[in-house]
Amino acid sequence: MFGGAKIKINKQLLERVKKYAELAGFSSVDEFVEYALEKELSKLSGSDSEEEIKKKLKGLGYIS
Repeated sequence: MFGGAKIKINKQLLERVKKYAELAGFSSVDEFVEYALEKELSKLSGSDSEEEIKKKLKGLGYIS
């Protein structure tokens, strides 16, 4: 998984990810998670400063 790296994810979220990965036609949960992370990270690209990145993360609800 993820080039040998492991992450922890709660069971309920994992079940949702499995469901949507299958419905969306992804070949694996890993592929779906990688796609979702890339999509979210692309929202942050182009930021010039750490402060801008923090502002975007707050706007997305990831940090407070």
